[in-house]
Amino acid sequence: MPKYSKVFRKFLFSYIVILIIPSIAGFMSYRTSITVTQSVSIENSVTQLQKSKEILERRMAEVEGFTRQLAINQDLSILMNEKSSSDNSNVYGIWKMMRDVLTFGQTNDFLQNFFIYLNNYNVVLTPGSAYFRPEHYYENFHYTDMSFSEWRRTILGKTHRSEILPLSSFVSKGTETSVVTYMQSLPLDSFNGSSPAIAVVIIDQKTISNLLSGITDRYGGWAHITDAQGHTIGLQGIEEQDVVALSSDNRFDKEKVSQFYKDDLVITIRSSTNDWVYRAGIPRTVLMENANKIKLITWSVTGSALVIGLLVGLLLSYRNSAPINRLIGVMKEQFGQDGQAGHNEYDFLHGNISEMITNNKRLESELHRQLPLVRDAFLKRLIVGEFQTREEIIAAAVQANAGLNGNTGYVGIMQVNGYSSMDTVEILNELNAARLILKQALLDSGSSVRMTDIGSDKIVFLFAFEDMGTVIQLGKEEVDKTLHRISQFVFDEYRISVTVALGDLFDTVTEVSHSFEQAKQALEHFVHSNKKGIFWFEDTRTESATYYYPLDVELRLIGTIRAGELEESKRIVQSLFMQNTELRELSFEMKQQLVGEMKGTFLKLLDQKTFMESELFEGVKNRIIEIQASESFDSIQEEIRGIMEALCGLIMSKKNDSHTRMVEQIKAYIKTTYADPDLTLYRVAEQVERPEKYISQLFKEVTGMNLSDHLEKVRMDHAASMLRDNEYTVDEIASRVGYNSSHSFRRAFKRVMGISPSAFRQSVED
Repeated sequence: MPKYSKVFRKFLFSYIVILIIPSIAGFMSYRTSITVTQSVSIENSVTQLQKSKEILERRMAEVEGFTRQLAINQDLSILMNEKSSSDNSNVYGIWKMMRDVLTFGQTNDFLQNFFIYLNNYNVVLTPGSAYFRPEHYYENFHYTDMSFSEWRRTILGKTHRSEILPLSSFVSKGTETSVVTYMQSLPLDSFNGSSPAIAVVIIDQKTISNLLSGITDRYGGWAHITDAQGHTIGLQGIEEQDVVALSSDNRFDKEKVSQFYKDDLVITIRSSTNDWVYRAGIPRTVLMENANKIKLITWSVTGSALVIGLLVGLLLSYRNSAPINRLIGVMKEQFGQDGQAGHNEYDFLHGNISEMITNNKRLESELHRQLPLVRDAFLKRLIVGEFQTREEIIAAAVQANAGLNGNTGYVGIMQVNGYSSMDTVEILNELNAARLILKQALLDSGSSVRMTDIGSDKIVFLFAFEDMGTVIQLGKEEVDKTLHRISQFVFDEYRISVTVALGDLFDTVTEVSHSFEQAKQALEHFVHSNKKGIFWFEDTRTESATYYYPLDVELRLIGTIRAGELEESKRIVQSLFMQNTELRELSFEMKQQLVGEMKGTFLKLLDQKTFMESELFEGVKNRIIEIQASESFDSIQEEIRGIMEALCGLIMSKKNDSHTRMVEQIKAYIKTTYADPDLTLYRVAEQVERPEKYISQLFKEVTGMNLSDHLEKVRMDHAASMLRDNEYTVDEIASRVGYNSSHSFRRAFKRVMGISPSAFRQSVED
């Protein structure tokens, strides 16, 4: 123990400091947390009440919207304007109207109980029933404190303009409840006196109270809603007399959003739409529940942590000091240094370990440079043709940080000779070393080259150049010289013999896989012929006895046509014909086989539903079948181009038609809802069930103008029409075309029309 005492004391002191500092910070954080928790609880309560208010206002707006829909209902207009007699009623019209209103209550629980009273027929229409005498309806549905004559006089006999009857006792088929009543005379421009019809929506207090359950159920508090005159609209969790006592107490400030009153936090929100007052009370104990939990947990955890931390500190101080002293002794023995008196052992460890870490990092960096796994995966996908479009290749190259430094070049395969069919551990180790040597030689050549392994004895390499002119002038000659120099070097230095095969030039990154396939064919040909050296694919074409149409090319051709990529599909076909005409001499039988396979490819394409349902199906199918191998390659290629144009044109037409229909749907929706001041891009996106960014870009792409500009133009066109008719003031027109502010409307009108609304009206009058 004495030899560890110094290091032991240092460790113990450090652990104690570590325990004290976070404890102080934790106490400060605890005090802040208590304050913030209380603030957040109040804010959450306000937010909860605000949400309940917004939902209720939205539901009431939907009720108002329901009466406006009735106002424009053609069937109801006919019934309101008919002259009825006691022996001649429009029974069919009444029945049809009953059926029309039946569905309204299915989407809004505020519309579960409503009726429409037709003055001329003296009939009450409800969802599913018609009462040809109002007294029959009154027998089932009536206010407990209102007689039939009073009900008929105040409800049915007056004109109502979006009136709301406060909370009243009501009997519904023998069941007593409390309801809020919304009344609207029809048509909407009815004035004093009786009106042709009236729509009355009876909203059960329980339905309103359900919207406030988020407050009462969550916090066990109460909620109360009053209209602008102080009449109760909704009540839950509190008695009416308690609400009256609260309002009459001088200690209670009615204008404050949140305040503590007795044992409750009382939140008050006033609606800017209809001046309704929403008030909720939350018990203080519930509000501070989370804060008290934090307090208990904090003290318990902190006390336990300090005790346990001190015990652990003692144990760790002893355990950690012993190995450090042993390590110092070992390193002194190894490095031959004796610690001088008073010398700091940590400095001694730091110097020697730093040197070890530096060497390790240097080795790690070298390994990372030699093993770029992400780039290797990208190159493997590129050479086997997994990418279908140039954009996809560019995106993958950026992601992998593995650019080719050019779009044109050559793909080649380098095979180590003498190891065919050998797979012992010793042979695989030798091949691994040989591949590393070859890769290093390629990197040291100074050329822009990318490499990856295929098999134990082969390396695929890719030379890329900036432009086609560089390739024509220097590319092939430079690559050939470089490979000869590398082959000679590895043979002279390491006695490694290689066979190299290269494909033809690729002039775009999508052709890399073609060049790779050619290199494979050339390598197989010359290895089979027992030849060694550097060979190009063009050296094999005179001896080729078959056609060129690999499976990956066929799949890529099908994919590009299905995507509507006409130019890319033309390029693939042109490359195929070049491979089979310029680089090969096909017999008639091979030509027949090639043409047959290509016809089969296009017939496979026609199995797609898009093509089968098109009127072009039969015509294109016949064109494919009529292609004959006896025709010239130019004629066949021209006919295939025509078929591809037809198929890709159909795909693009389908896409364009879909986009046009979507834009027309958006325009139609704007045409019917332009007067809504809350009409936004989000509402339009919700209507067409597409993301906001998508429809914004689509509308701009199809119409050439922003969706917001189109909405503004529609509103200004209607505003101009109203200004010409001279029936409304400018402020009224602003409201009717969807502007909450007449100032904003005037600015928008002048921006679009180039003249103010007043000047526009004056010019029309002049």
